[in-house]
Amino acid sequence: MSAIYENVIHSSEFIKSRFPKNFTPEICLIVDNKYKLPGNFKFNDSIDLSDLPHNFDKEIHYSNSKLIFAKIGSVCVLIYHNRLNFYDGYSMNDIAHIIYSLKYSGIKKILSIESCGHLNPRFSTGEISLIYDHINLMGDNPLIGKNDSKLGVRFPDMSDCYYRKQFNVISTILLNHKIKNNESVYVGVTGPSSETDAEARFYREIGGDIAGYSIIPENITSVHCGLKYSAIGIIDKNLVADMMMEDKRTEKQILSDSKREYLKGNKILNSVLETILYTI
Repeated sequence: MSAIYENVIHSSEFIKSRFPKNFTPEICLIVDNKYKLPGNFKFNDSIDLSDLPHNFDKEIHYSNSKLIFAKIGSVCVLIYHNRLNFYDGYSMNDIAHIIYSLKYSGIKKILSIESCGHLNPRFSTGEISLIYDHINLMGDNPLIGKNDSKLGVRFPDMSDCYYRKQFNVISTILLNHKIKNNESVYVGVTGPSSETDAEARFYREIGGDIAGYSIIPENITSVHCGLKYSAIGIIDKNLVADMMMEDKRTEKQILSDSKREYLKGNKILNSVLETILYTI
């Protein structure tokens, strides 16, 4: 048994020991700190990630990341709130550890929601982007190092990394709610500095539609350990080359716009969670 696997088992057992009575989640919702969860969620309890029996660097653990035990309707949902980010100084192994621990806590499917910028001139801020593929420009990978076959195979197949069946279900839900769906290739970069015009032009030329900082290590780890992963981008930045300077919004205005965009995502969240849990 490798140290990585042993740490995962310890963390997952700790998570399960804190589950409320009759709480058996099979789906996890991953969101950023600024994502305002819908009012129809019923929250039971939560644990701080810093409480997990895993050696995170305490000096950079300032994000108050939590696992929240919630229900929406009859669905038990484990919410990973305020995800760990590579740009905050967490390692790829730290990020992967949480995903593996979710798997061994009983999770089978993940829906991840992240703020992003759009590279595609046909997209606009305030819209939703459903991700079907990605390009990893983060210069790192959570699977680098010795592989533990208990967690997954050495060379996982990434050809359906944003599980197509779940993608199709979410796409149909967006259509039924008359919400524009921008099907997207996601470019993952490290951040936290924003993109230059030259970088944005390059990302677009290699096939990117949106860019963000968080999703790729989660996705790779999920595929490695057999979790079915879907991701929605909430577009709050214009990253179209030669047009970025035209966005005169202040940070406060961008945050306000993001909140409105999240409400649009929340409109479909109940349907998405219930449908992908019970029909796939």
